Order: sequence, then structure tokens, then C-alpha cells
Amino acid sequence: MSRLLQPHRIELDDLVLRPFVWTDEPAVAEALRDPGILRWTAGTAVIRTPAEQRAKRWLERRVDGWLRGNAVFAVADAASDYVLATVSIREVSRLPDQAVVAYWVSPAARGRGLAARALDAAARWSFAKDGLGLHRLSLDHALVNEGSCRVATRAGFQLEGTMREFFVEPTGERHDSHLHARLATDPVV
Repeated sequence: MSRLLQPHRIELDDLVLRPFVWTDEPAVAEALRDPGILRWTAGTAVIRTPAEQRAKRWLERRVDGWLRGNAVFAVADAASDYVLATVSIREVSRLPDQAVVAYWVSPAARGRGLAARALDAAARWSFAKDGLGLHRLSLDHALVNEGSCRVATRAGFQLEGTMREFFVEPTGERHDSHLHARLATDPVV
């Protein structure tokens, strides 16, 4: 059973991590036009939704994510509040003091290091006593998604191993996946 989470805001100079709102739909729609986001992170239900309705479908599970026990952050430009990325912390304490993280970055915002910065900030908050008070965060990505591996490593998530044929693409193609994790006791990156 998931616990109710209080929505939270994290400010990082030029970025803000905040809960998603319905007015984020145009930014999410733009991001969901990216084949990479659809391939690696969108999920089957979103992919099967007609393209013009995908953003709304995707947001349905994120706008109220905090109420369902998932810390779902929109990563927005601090000046314009336009969504550039997302970081989510889900399955909070399904296993004691642990959670799973996921992220994507809109194509226009890639190459600026913002994903690693946002992931690091979300991890620090999740470990803090006044945050989620967790001990371990894990994430996985298909081996062929090398960008995701770079983000995880830069954010202090150590590679723990390879899970054989763990990731299944919407096409049914299977890929081996890296498992990364970061502990509250790991050195700060």
C-alpha cells in the first residue's frame, strides 16, 4: 500500500522541480513527440493512445501522483516555468526505505546536464529526514540507452549489474538492462 505524499518543490538556480499541473500539457505533448521518450519511458498505455491525446493520458497519472504515493516532479525552467524534463520517485517504501526512480528530458533541453542535476536533487530530498527519509533508490535502463546510463552515473547512481532481457520495448523487442542504485550513505556527488 502506498502512502500519501505531500507535494514538494525543489529550487535549483535555473531549474525548479515541482508537481505537474494540467497547464503543462503543451510541454508534455512536445516531449512525447520524441521517439526516444516514447521508446524508453512513455509506457504502453500512452503509446497506444492517439498522438493528440498522449500528453493528457500521460498527465492523468502524474498530476495526482503525489496522492497515490509517487513523488512526480516536473523539471521546469525557473524563469518561464516551462517543463523541460521529469523525475519521478515511485514504489516508495514498497520495500522498506526504498524507491524506484525514472526520468526523461525533452529533446530541446538535452546536453545541458539538467537531468543529472534534477535526479541528484530529487535523490538528496528523498534521502533527507524532512523529505522521504529513504535509504536506497534504484533505476534501470536498457543497455542501448547510453544517455540514460550517463545521467544515472553523473547523479551518483552506481552500476550494480545487468538484468538479462529485462526491458521490453513496445514492439516486443527485449533488451538487457543496467541496474543502478544510490544509497543515502553513498558519498555526495
